[in-house]
Amino acid sequence: MCSKYEAEDISIVVKDVKKYFEIYEKPSHRLLQTLVRGKRQFFRPFMALDGVSFSVKRGECVGIIGRNGAGKSTLLQIITGTLAPSHGSVELSGRVAALLELGSGFNPDFTGRENVYLNASILGLTQKEINERYQDIVNFADIGDFIDQPTKSYSSGMVVRLAFAVIAHVDADVLIVDEALAVGDAFFTQKCMRFLRNFIKTKTLIFVSHDVAAVNSLCTRAILLDHGRIRCEGHPKEVTEVYLEDTYASLQGPSEKVHRTGFIKNSLVLRPSEEAFRDARQDIINGSTLRNDIQVFQFNESGAAFGKGGVTIENVLLIDENDNPLSWIVGGEMVCLRVICRAHQEVVSPIVGFHLKDRLGQSLFGDNTFISYMDDPLHVADGEVFCADFNFRMPVLAAGTYSFATAVAEGTQEDHVQHQWRHDALILTSVSTSASAGIMGIPMRSVNLHVIKQSS
Repeated sequence: MCSKYEAEDISIVVKDVKKYFEIYEKPSHRLLQTLVRGKRQFFRPFMALDGVSFSVKRGECVGIIGRNGAGKSTLLQIITGTLAPSHGSVELSGRVAALLELGSGFNPDFTGRENVYLNASILGLTQKEINERYQDIVNFADIGDFIDQPTKSYSSGMVVRLAFAVIAHVDADVLIVDEALAVGDAFFTQKCMRFLRNFIKTKTLIFVSHDVAAVNSLCTRAILLDHGRIRCEGHPKEVTEVYLEDTYASLQGPSEKVHRTGFIKNSLVLRPSEEAFRDARQDIINGSTLRNDIQVFQFNESGAAFGKGGVTIENVLLIDENDNPLSWIVGGEMVCLRVICRAHQEVVSPIVGFHLKDRLGQSLFGDNTFISYMDDPLHVADGEVFCADFNFRMPVLAAGTYSFATAVAEGTQEDHVQHQWRHDALILTSVSTSASAGIMGIPMRSVNLHVIKQSS
């Protein structure tokens, strides 16, 4: 590794990496190409990566996202050295461990025990080091007696357990994980996430996943690959929003220009079943400095949005029971989120929905109108204005910034056209809070503490 990168404490440097593949229609064409020595072309060129450059500092977690075929796996194989670039270079600092294709580095005829020694030695551990860490690896994998069975008899989840357990105990400086956690069970996935969060405190992680929530939660930076090029990079929330827009564009075509006009009020009732209770401690909390005061900012009509434009969201606001807009709300109290939309064409079966997200873009909760109206869909004429009201008890939010993302679509949950999606339609800032754990609190009907009398 060059000294200038060591001075900057950089773990990975990818410089203008290109990867070119020759695609042959028939096996005989490969032989013919060798015989003609470039005088004639029997292959179809394919550029998997085209000028990719970035660097990763120590202590960073970089998420790499993109649709299938974007070049993610090719890039990771080049970084780990299992594939050579056609052009450019990759420079690494320290020991690198990777969890790429399911079962890579394992011999299916070897037992789990034998594969631990094989894989750990490939990753640079000595026989003595493996002996010292073997029991910790087995305990982390938690696959029981299967450790002495051939890995070809393992389920995909068991293979991931063992492979992750090995790379977690090789003292890597750089860890690369490619979609490996998608097949694990919930308990093991949480164990892995705890390990990764602790790992990135001092070391470097490249994390590839289609799970944007995991990328937003874990990563400090994200890179969006598109047809072998870096489409954008930056804060995970901003990059995953572009990825979401690209995903919808691939399904229903590019977004059309958004129309913006005034609006009129025409309420659509969502038949809420309102909870009758308040938090038993609400009066005590509201009379103290622990009251969860939440400031509500005005609808951001110029914020980031995408969609086909057949319907646009004209306003989003929180209102009280008398339809008055709220600029401040208190966590734990009933509120109504109103989303006002205008149709620019005839719309059958509109679906209006929302997500409440934290500053990292993680969705805390959300809902939509589909189930309430699936048997009696609303019909909206061209030019009409309609709105959806969501009545719920506002959770108690930890101090910080939040936003409501809102969307209006047409169709069903599984098959719909996304007319407009607004990422940060309504911004909230939680000031003081009584949230004692987690990222939000749920109002408690009651909280009881008592001694259970035991029978003699």
